[in-house]
Amino acid sequence: MATYKKRGFKPKNKEEQQQFDEHESTTAEVFSTLDESASKSEEWVAKNQNYILGAIGVVAVAILAYLAYGQFVKGPKELSASNELYYPQQYFVQAVNATTQQDSLYALSLEGAEGKYGFLDIIQEYPGTKAANQATYAAGMAYMNMQKYEKAIDYLEDFSSDDMIFAAVAKGRIGDAFMQLNQPKEALGYYEQAFEHDSNGFSTPKYLYKAGIAALDLKENEKALKYFQRIKDEFSKSDEARTIDAFIGMAKSGK
Repeated sequence: MATYKKRGFKPKNKEEQQQFDEHESTTAEVFSTLDESASKSEEWVAKNQNYILGAIGVVAVAILAYLAYGQFVKGPKELSASNELYYPQQYFVQAVNATTQQDSLYALSLEGAEGKYGFLDIIQEYPGTKAANQATYAAGMAYMNMQKYEKAIDYLEDFSSDDMIFAAVAKGRIGDAFMQLNQPKEALGYYEQAFEHDSNGFSTPKYLYKAGIAALDLKENEKALKYFQRIKDEFSKSDEARTIDAFIGMAKSGK
């Protein structure tokens, strides 16, 4: 049990005097040890101050370099890349809305024109920027629309996004490319990644439906039934739910 010595404490007998003397001795030893430790620490600091100051200097330089990079390199680089992205996006939009020469317009969006960068140039010249990441997605979609499915897969696999729906759509479009290449097993894997990536009323029923179709193609009827039934139970108001009973029947019948 801890005891606390009051001010003006005086031992009443020899036993208390002995305890008091021992307490004082222990206290003195503790302070002596602390003084010795402090002296050794000060001595060590004195001997190694150059190394310590050097380490502090390295950390400070690293922090300043990081801040300078963000302000003078990364910031302007992001702005320049974003400005460059405007031109190929215009060709891409024209291609989507066009009724003829779509492939030519998609090619312009990819390769650029009139001295302006295309998506592929931005990816190469501005790696690591948000614009390059967006260009990677756009390039994958352009190749997808041009029916160049292997290239579409390559670029869409390199795309990353914190936006759950965009990320899910990218996975789903890779699945579509594999279906076009008559590789339903690979397509099914990407469709499953797409609907597992995020649960929402837009992408989830879409890729559950496509996963179910791919599963039917692979004769995995139980899996197909599970995906179709989930659409019926959880996304009854989606477009995919309108004909889902027929697909549930197909999965149950084994056709």
